[in-house]
Amino acid sequence: MSTGLLPEYERFSPRRVAAMVMRYWYLLRSSWPRILDLVYWPAVQMLTWGFLQLYLKDVSSPAGRAGGALIGSVLLWDVLFRGQIGFSMSFLEEMWSRNLGNLLMTPLRPGELILAQMVMSIVRVSIGMLPVSILAMVFFGFNIWALGFMVALFFANLLLTSWTVGLLACGMVLRKGLGAEGLAWSIGFLLLPLCAVYYPVSTYPEWLRWVALALPPTHVFEGLRAAIFDHAFDGRAMLLAAGLNAFYFAIAAGAFVLLLRSARRSGSLLQTGE
Repeated sequence: MSTGLLPEYERFSPRRVAAMVMRYWYLLRSSWPRILDLVYWPAVQMLTWGFLQLYLKDVSSPAGRAGGALIGSVLLWDVLFRGQIGFSMSFLEEMWSRNLGNLLMTPLRPGELILAQMVMSIVRVSIGMLPVSILAMVFFGFNIWALGFMVALFFANLLLTSWTVGLLACGMVLRKGLGAEGLAWSIGFLLLPLCAVYYPVSTYPEWLRWVALALPPTHVFEGLRAAIFDHAFDGRAMLLAAGLNAFYFAIAAGAFVLLLRSARRSGSLLQTGE
């Protein structure tokens, strides 16, 4: 019997979130190719760009400093990209198994499903990034953890951005079916040329700088370069990134709920084909 204003099944339930996280964790740990994929691509990318950094370091001293920033950018970009893929993957696995409609007919609330995907995104990113950051130390002498508390702020802001992008991608797949699955894999790359990942905002033409500064990851990567080149913490950049993330995440969450309602009305929730 309900003891509050809402029936028990309509109230937020940490137990339902934990049950979904456990479900996704069992799926992940039961498949070694899934776990290998979390480490393989970040390692390949880090090694590729890392050896380029060594070449740049040999060319000149300023380029060497730029090379150090390059390795950090590669690692942080992978947090953003892998965070979004990790968020979307849990959702897509439900679509592939045609299980999403069954889940949403249970007391599981959309917010609980989203929270479970966020937790699994953190798990997937952690599995991939920890060994890769060790490789960066062994091969290239770059220790991103030496930046201290700034790393936590960088990671938090990039994960928030990844969840925002993941929500939009999942909403479109939910509404349009698996024919829109490609968005989950490609939409994150739209940010790559616009977020000053490998070069400062000053590189852009004037009109494009305003676009870049309106995106949260730009301030994270600018903050990384300030930490490496100037040994300074850019608190303003982190606050701007957090504010923009909160704004965009609220919009993405609202869009996801609207797309979910639309999918329920149109019946596409149970029609998950192409």
